[in-house]
Amino acid sequence: MEGLKEKLTQDLKEAMKAGMKEKTDVVRFLLAQIQNREIEKRSTGQAPTLTGEEVVETLQKEVKKRREAIELFKKGGRPELVQKEELELALITGYLPPEMSREELEKIIGDLKNQGFNDFNSLMKEAMKKVKGKADGKLVSEIVKEKL
Repeated sequence: MEGLKEKLTQDLKEAMKAGMKEKTDVVRFLLAQIQNREIEKRSTGQAPTLTGEEVVETLQKEVKKRREAIELFKKGGRPELVQKEELELALITGYLPPEMSREELEKIIGDLKNQGFNDFNSLMKEAMKKVKGKADGKLVSEIVKEKL
């Protein structure tokens, strides 16, 4: 996913020219989050730019926040906010690599279990290493619980 930050920058310009307010706002926010993460990194003495993987992690954190907000707004009976968050979620996920299917995850977790990872923590840890950036942690946790 190298060049994701550049793609976001390009999409921001295009969205601004086209007058797409929602997309402009979301992409601008994502770029700000990436920049904040670069500043954090710089303050710890690391290389100032994010790798493609780190940019993807940043976007995944935003996806997780949106999913949690959608659940809370549904419980609170706020359909207009649910709709706004779902729109943002759709825009952000468009920049991420496709997630693994449940079947693929079940196969990977089954293979790990056969390799001797038989308790929840070790199986979950190894599974997340393998699927990093390609699957939702909640789904992985659910499948691990089923397998045990």
